[in-house]
Amino acid sequence: MELAYIPSPSRGVLYLGPIPLRGYAFCIIIGVFIAVWLGNRRWVARGGQSGTVADIAVWAVPFGLVGGRLYHVITDYELYFSPGRDWVDAFKVWQGGLGIWGAIALGALGAWIGARRRGIPMPAYADAVAPGIALAQAMGRWGNWFNQELYGRETHLPWALHITSSEGGRVPGYYHPTFLYESLWCIGVAFLVMWADRRFKLGHGRAFALYVAAYCVGRAWIEYMRVDDAHHILGLRLNDWTALIVFLLAVSYMIVSARLRPGREEIVEPLAPGGPATGTETDEAAEPGSAADKPAPEPKGEPSDEPRDEPQDEPAGGPKAAAGESGPATKKS
Repeated sequence: MELAYIPSPSRGVLYLGPIPLRGYAFCIIIGVFIAVWLGNRRWVARGGQSGTVADIAVWAVPFGLVGGRLYHVITDYELYFSPGRDWVDAFKVWQGGLGIWGAIALGALGAWIGARRRGIPMPAYADAVAPGIALAQAMGRWGNWFNQELYGRETHLPWALHITSSEGGRVPGYYHPTFLYESLWCIGVAFLVMWADRRFKLGHGRAFALYVAAYCVGRAWIEYMRVDDAHHILGLRLNDWTALIVFLLAVSYMIVSARLRPGREEIVEPLAPGGPATGTETDEAAEPGSAADKPAPEPKGEPSDEPRDEPQDEPAGGPKAAAGESGPATKKS
């Protein structure tokens, strides 16, 4: 018996009356909140409006969940469509199975739609939310711990993960906790991106590209340690090839973007529908009823073009008498 190890939870779901609280879904929800919170702080620090990140996340998160599930089901189709399998299980997201590659790809499409509706540049938004996405992944990996999945090769290290379930082809024993390795790696990636962003003033999507490249490096060696079934191409797991290709694309983007668009762009965010004005909007004439729509007051001492009711005949006593009775005939403005 091992003297020290990471225990697996006895079950991955708790019941609040008839309502099931699944650890996997709970970790994903917490990760989304972390990403939105940190992304909002970074967006506001760069001159954007508070709440914009959450508004766009309404588009990005559902797209990301669908994309992550699609990638998993397509790359592991035999788990759902082989003889003896129930295809309905492909819709049971709470049982685990979200591919980060599909989640980021389709989530980016949803974010692009939301950013376009708000009239803000997608690269700037991606830079703001990049560290938060890495932290969300770090939190989401603990969902795999609840489901006793995505572990590595057998080991006798003190931090070995103790697998107790025998469902789904699992063999109880002590294994590398690859979920923990990836969680810690993602935390490191988040801090790396925040440091590099402050140090080098990354812009035009380069902070997001750095997050993608750094994540791919860690995912490659962690993927190599895993022992769950996966498709192999030329001796490498499919996700290793995906990490390699995405890494090269991210690094290429950083190099080309730095040459074509050096520096960091300035965020000028248009007003949200019904939202309050911010410092980026200074044209009062944009709103009806503002001071710009009102006629300017007449300057004092200027003659007016309006007709005046003046007596046709000079009163008795001459001009001096008229002045003495009624005072100067000047119009107050």
